[in-house]
Amino acid sequence: MEAAKARFGLPAQVRVVSCYEAGRDGFWIDRALKQLGVENHVVDSAAIEVNRRARRAKTDRLDAAKLVHQLLRYLMGEKQVWKVVRVPTQEEEDRRHLHRELKTVKQGRTAVTNRIKSLLATVGVRLSEITELPRVLEQLRQWNGEELPKWLKARVEREWQERERLQERITELEKQRRELLRSATDAGSKCARQLYQLRGIGVNASWLYALEFFAWREFKNRRQVGGLAGLAPTPHQSGTQRREQGICKAGNRWMRSLAIEIAWGWLRYQPQSELSRGYQERYGRGSTRMRKIGIVALARKLLIELWKYLETGTPPAGAVLKKSAQVTA
Repeated sequence: MEAAKARFGLPAQVRVVSCYEAGRDGFWIDRALKQLGVENHVVDSAAIEVNRRARRAKTDRLDAAKLVHQLLRYLMGEKQVWKVVRVPTQEEEDRRHLHRELKTVKQGRTAVTNRIKSLLATVGVRLSEITELPRVLEQLRQWNGEELPKWLKARVEREWQERERLQERITELEKQRRELLRSATDAGSKCARQLYQLRGIGVNASWLYALEFFAWREFKNRRQVGGLAGLAPTPHQSGTQRREQGICKAGNRWMRSLAIEIAWGWLRYQPQSELSRGYQERYGRGSTRMRKIGIVALARKLLIELWKYLETGTPPAGAVLKKSAQVTA
């Protein structure tokens, strides 16, 4: 950087601005640049303008030139030229590892479980419940009544041992999460405890909503809440033609799927709430397609109401709190 300043004859205290696309390297580059006094911007790669021709040239040099061009436009006041990413603090980023690790380990357990079932299916064996495997493995017979082949049986046993190891890891991670939810004093844990007080929102949802969505950034209005979850509408209008393209699906995909899941649970556990009654009046008697459209709208409204609840302490209209919001061990 000093060599570049000297080359262009710039003073040592000149303003230095940089940018890069958010990606695999995360935010350490941003922190390193800012530590050097650089004004850095992390941008959403999906929001960068591209040529819409069927075939367009693409090289690292062209991409870098495009980024510099858009950075200049941004600094000249054209704020809509791209989307700047809100960079979390190192502590906020670090707190996400627990539940993200838990998700990864659960996916690993599911993969091992499916592999065991697939191995047994190759010899005509079906298990109604995978947890019965250690008890019934010796009695299992393949399609012709013979015992399981030796090496197949040995492989299934090893796969089961791997599943047990993953299950122990899941149990330990869930225990750590419950302990943090019970007693931790950081902003994320406090936010999760407040959400957990609402009936229909459990440990997993409250923790994910807090650490991945609400606790690490501030929202100025309800549109930002729906937009970050990717639940905002995407209209398409040209002349007299008007149609709706569905939700924008921007932002955190994990949070979006969780929001839909919680919306279904909200109808079940909070039937007397204003949101649930509004859904039933408008979509309750509709077709399956209309109910699915309605649940997306409910998920967006519920997310906004939860944001207001965290900001003001007032639960959504008609919502019921748990009689005991104590997290069990």
